[in-house]
Amino acid sequence: MASRPRSSRLHRTLLAALVATSVALPVSGAARASAVPAPVPAAHAPLRTATPAVLGARYAVSRDGIRAAERMAVGRGDRRRAAALRTMADPGRHFLSFDGRDGGRTVEVFGDLSRAERIAVLVPGSDTTLDTYARFRAGAVALQQEWGGRSAVVAWLGYETPRTVSPEAVTPGRADDAAPQLAAFVRELTTAKPAARTSLICHSYGSVVCARAASGLRLADIVLYGSPGVGADTVGQLHTRATVWAGRGADDWVAEVPHIRLQLPFTDIGFGADPVSPEFGARIFPAGAGGHSDYLKPGSVSLKNIARIASGQAPSEEGRHA
Repeated sequence: MASRPRSSRLHRTLLAALVATSVALPVSGAARASAVPAPVPAAHAPLRTATPAVLGARYAVSRDGIRAAERMAVGRGDRRRAAALRTMADPGRHFLSFDGRDGGRTVEVFGDLSRAERIAVLVPGSDTTLDTYARFRAGAVALQQEWGGRSAVVAWLGYETPRTVSPEAVTPGRADDAAPQLAAFVRELTTAKPAARTSLICHSYGSVVCARAASGLRLADIVLYGSPGVGADTVGQLHTRATVWAGRGADDWVAEVPHIRLQLPFTDIGFGADPVSPEFGARIFPAGAGGHSDYLKPGSVSLKNIARIASGQAPSEEGRHA
């Protein structure tokens, strides 16, 4: 019993720190460079089928949009953004959609979506924009290569991600805005590919987005990794028939985040239960010894297990920590 006061004091200290971070002026956000202007993207019809012809036409329209954004960046003298967009416009790249405004929104396909029997929709966490897109893309490439065969990974950067050190990163506002867009996309995808095994693969703050989008979606699995919590106390509160998995690397700093949720009149702060806790009720998969940005690193235990789960296989016990 003697330890309870210390535990209570620690809880209050962590809560105070979280609240202070959340309600402070977003100094780091204020320093963020303004988004590079980009043209309004072309509107796409809903994706009802995934034949090579339909997908090819969609990719071509998105490529035209990327090239238009590149020309605008050149006109403004932003050589770095123009070079990045030039790379994205390569004919070997396949974007289902592209919007260069406000930090960027992209949906890129890795693998042959028309023939895919397994599909993973990858949802990123904080600090993912066009300027940091290479890191997100590398994880998608690694997952698709780990799978091989008739598989496709869809890298869904369909929302304005928060900065890691900002009030938005510990409140659900960005996820609330993003969830309807993710849900609509997944519904389109599963309509176009009804026979494919489709999973959501959700990193960090992206796990909050996935949790809010999950209800009613036709998914085999939802994989949460590096998650600070999802705003629900149990898997049952996600209202999904998908199998929900959770994993955390031994060196991931997110383990130190207080797993609380404080309801204020204007917002919630924190995301509640720890997804790898027994109380939450997810199936736990070994994620190895990596840190917060290492889950999709080639050769890692976490990458192998995420690929196995999304293929319908049990994860390997390798890398399980006590």
